[in-house]
Amino acid sequence: MILVSLCLAGINCNYKGESKPDERVKELIRKGRAIPICPEQLGGLPTPRSGSRIISGKGEDVIDGKTKVITDDGNDVTENYLKGAELTLQLCKQFGITTVILKQGSPSCGKGKTQGGEKERELVNGDGVTVALLKRNGIKVCSEEDLENEEIWKKLIGD
Repeated sequence: MILVSLCLAGINCNYKGESKPDERVKELIRKGRAIPICPEQLGGLPTPRSGSRIISGKGEDVIDGKTKVITDDGNDVTENYLKGAELTLQLCKQFGITTVILKQGSPSCGKGKTQGGEKERELVNGDGVTVALLKRNGIKVCSEEDLENEEIWKKLIGD
C-alpha cells in the first residue's frame, strides 16, 4: 500500500481549495494500491487557507525547532505542519507503508523543492515538513514528477 497526496487524487484540498489531479495517482487508487491523505488537513488546517512558507530553511529545520512555517497573512502554523507530518508517519507505521507520493512544491509535501522565503513565498531547494519527517524514518518519498520514470511506475503499480 502507498500513501498519496489527496490533491493528486483530484480532491480540492490545497490551500486555494483546488486540486492538482494526476492520472497515475488516480490509477493507483482505483487499483486499490494507494490511500489518499492531506498532511495539512490532518494537522488541522482548513481548506481553503492562506498559503504558507518555511522561513529561512527547510522541513528538517522546522522539525528541529530552528525555524517556523508562516502563512502569507503572518500566522504561525508550525504546530499544524508538525502534527500533520507526525500523523502521516503514524499512518505509515500502522499500515506498514514504505512509499509515499506527495505533491511537489508544497511546504508540507515538497520533495527537493518547497515553499520558502523570508518575506514572501518562493520555491526553494529542500524538503517540506512531512517529507523530511518521513525520510528520517526510512519512508521512500516520491513526487508526482517521479511517476514519469517507467521503472519507478512499474514498481508502484505492481503489474
